[in-house]
Amino acid sequence: MSLSVGIVGLPNVGKSTLFNALTKNSVPAENYPFCTIDPSVGVVAVPDNRLQTLSDISGSSEILPAIVEFVDIAGLVKGAAAGEGLGNKFLTNIRETDMIAEVVRIFEDEDVHHVSGAIDPLGDIEVINLELIMADAETVSKRQGTVQRDAKKGGKDDLAELELLEALLPHLEAGKLANSFELTDEQKKIARHWHLLTMKPFLYVCNKKNGALNLDEQNDERWQELVTFFEETGSEYVVVDAGVEHELKDLDAEEKDEFRREYGTIGSGVDTLIRACYNRLGLMSYFTTGEKETRAWTVPIGATGPEAGAAIHTDFKDKYIRAQVVAFEDLVAAGSRGSAKEAGQIRTEGKEYIVKDGDVIEFMI
Repeated sequence: MSLSVGIVGLPNVGKSTLFNALTKNSVPAENYPFCTIDPSVGVVAVPDNRLQTLSDISGSSEILPAIVEFVDIAGLVKGAAAGEGLGNKFLTNIRETDMIAEVVRIFEDEDVHHVSGAIDPLGDIEVINLELIMADAETVSKRQGTVQRDAKKGGKDDLAELELLEALLPHLEAGKLANSFELTDEQKKIARHWHLLTMKPFLYVCNKKNGALNLDEQNDERWQELVTFFEETGSEYVVVDAGVEHELKDLDAEEKDEFRREYGTIGSGVDTLIRACYNRLGLMSYFTTGEKETRAWTVPIGATGPEAGAAIHTDFKDKYIRAQVVAFEDLVAAGSRGSAKEAGQIRTEGKEYIVKDGDVIEFMI
């Protein structure tokens, strides 16, 4: 299951630094706008301590985690929807991703230039989101013109699409994200074909800097306004120090913990971000484990047994008969698959079974 997260934001807010920390790749992260011209792509493991536990139980030779692809997209500027800066190219790159991680800067530092000349995270979000909304409004308007001609023939599908387009366009023109427009399941199927930028899930990444004046630490008015915006819009956000995470990217786990204590940070901001993206995409992991490998498989929350099997091979969906399932916690408590079976913890599940996060599954086809 291919999943990609576009890292989006104004120039010089820490996008490339964050990308470097996420992927351990060295893409340019210089202190000037438009340093990143072409998107860099990195595949990142979803942190999950359960994998090592299962591997120890099974004596696995290899551990294969779930993955998410991150795309470092060059900075947007005001007017991008009209082609300003490298707008058209950037918008195309965003359109190809499944989700948007929008980076906003929440630190004051005179040595790091801000494109607008002032630190205003909520203002940055408004600029970025408006550009994305304007691009979507243009897409919807163009599509509306096409469907209007087709709808004159009286086709049921065309009429349904036209009705949705006519309802959505005013919503966008009012400056609202497409993902805040309530859709039925049928309308979601229609809208999916438009590939709207603001129909994607959003996660806001608040980037702070060790040793600088951080708005959250000062409980600055600008931070309060930002949190109010998140709460009122039901938006999800994480706080990350991209610079610290970048410095720690090549260290082992023990060294990272030691340096985080020195920096006064708790836990991995990068791991928190990756998990938040995974969850924001509505995803979960189930496991297969044995002597050869222990592996996490990515499926949408609510997937059935056959749908989960398709993550391994498409044939598993059609040829699915049943599956042997044990919850991760039950397998760990038992200590082995054999003991779990003796304790009656391994269940046989049919085609209607809804897979749960952490299920350890053996498919029968």
